Amino acid sequence: MSKKYLPKYQKLTQKLRTARLEARLTQVEAGRKLKKPQAYLSKIERGERGVDAVELGELAKVYGKSLDYFIK
Repeated sequence: MSKKYLPKYQKLTQKLRTARLEARLTQVEAGRKLKKPQAYLSKIERGERGVDAVELGELAKVYGKSLDYFIK
């Protein structure tokens, strides 16, 4: 990932974690809803794995947030 995008991506990963916590879901619970392992969410929240638009939409739905929440 380009260093140019790092601060924006860090903001996104923080919002993803916050949204999960606001939804009162553990990584394990969110993973079950997404049919993904807990490690999938852990890597995203630590910035070790990127998310594409489709994945962001799935995460937003599970967390009860609009896509705007994550991009503002």
